[in-house]
Amino acid sequence: MAKLGLTKVSFRLAALAAGLGLLGAPALAQNYPITAQQRATATQVAQSGVAMSELNPNAPQSYTVKPGDTLWAISGLFLKSAWRWPELWGMNLADIKNPHLIYPGQTLFLDTSNGRARLRMGAGTGNDLPTVRLSPRTRSESLAANALPTLKSQLIEPFLAEPVIVDELGLSAAPRIVAAQDSRVLLTRGDRAYARGNAGAELLDDPKQKQKAYRVFRNATPLKDPLTGEVLGYEAQYVGKALLAQSESTQTSLDAEGKSRTDIIPATIDITDAKEEMRVGDRLLPEPPRTLQSYVPHAPQNPIDARVVSVYGSAVANAAQNQVVVINRGTRDGVESGHVLAIMKAGARMVDKTDATLPQIKLPDERNGLLMVFRPFERLSYALVLDITSGVKVGDHLVNPN
Repeated sequence: MAKLGLTKVSFRLAALAAGLGLLGAPALAQNYPITAQQRATATQVAQSGVAMSELNPNAPQSYTVKPGDTLWAISGLFLKSAWRWPELWGMNLADIKNPHLIYPGQTLFLDTSNGRARLRMGAGTGNDLPTVRLSPRTRSESLAANALPTLKSQLIEPFLAEPVIVDELGLSAAPRIVAAQDSRVLLTRGDRAYARGNAGAELLDDPKQKQKAYRVFRNATPLKDPLTGEVLGYEAQYVGKALLAQSESTQTSLDAEGKSRTDIIPATIDITDAKEEMRVGDRLLPEPPRTLQSYVPHAPQNPIDARVVSVYGSAVANAAQNQVVVINRGTRDGVESGHVLAIMKAGARMVDKTDATLPQIKLPDERNGLLMVFRPFERLSYALVLDITSGVKVGDHLVNPN
């Protein structure tokens, strides 16, 4: 079977690499977390299978994994709810020891015998499995790089760097651009500018870095709870990046009358990236260290009752698939990265004309789609719209997906 063959190849590569001193075993596996609850769910499904009622009505009898696939998409092929990926894993637990190690070229077969659904794995018809050759010339290739991601990370990564939630004073206390070279009004990539920090926020060189990196933000927009009107935080508008070329300082000299004077010398910064043109007054926040995260969609263990606060970018009133929204729940409410929530569409209010008394009625709320939290803050979170029937708008109700 494809999985067995791949395991043998991985074992042989690891042994050869260890002997040559090229790479260690950790390089051949992705270190993605699997919670105890997810493993327990998979184990239970492995023993009993999945009820036929939980299968996608259009589930294929077999599917060969292709480059560009995600675990989310494959789960959606076989199950009605793609976020229930531990059940997909459990359907094939004997072959798939780690659900994150699924590769292009492997084929999944659907077995519905005995009234329960299970998956088994077989070799693909194509020759898509990665071929790895090592020689004493110290060439190596990691199979882990070809494993399928849970979601397409390129949909999320830009928003890890761009938007930021701050409190009321968080951005106003940050260093600011005070002038531009040659008295320019607008700044873009390649331009030089000058900046100052407030008390306790001076722009100083980091001795551990040759140049300190900053993100540049514009004035923050208040984010209000659509139900209570309470301001839950402020969203700072990302406009670009800058490098600190020279620290802020002071300089003492004598004026024309021979009196001592102290001049403030702003820090020198170079604009290295511009999403929008920058200007005097824009604020600087230190570039945080880059972190690699695994986004494993899963349902919250506790009930979540949330609302959509805003559509990121504010260019459109309704968010579509793969767009980002802000919701009014955060870490203080138990929300965490990977939580999947159902988007509910409010039922219409209307007059029942079939009743002589013409009473007002409200149609039931219906599920409109799903979203996944990927960047929670204390009171707010950013979430990616995974699938949607009609547009997501401010005020839409969010609940647990089951």
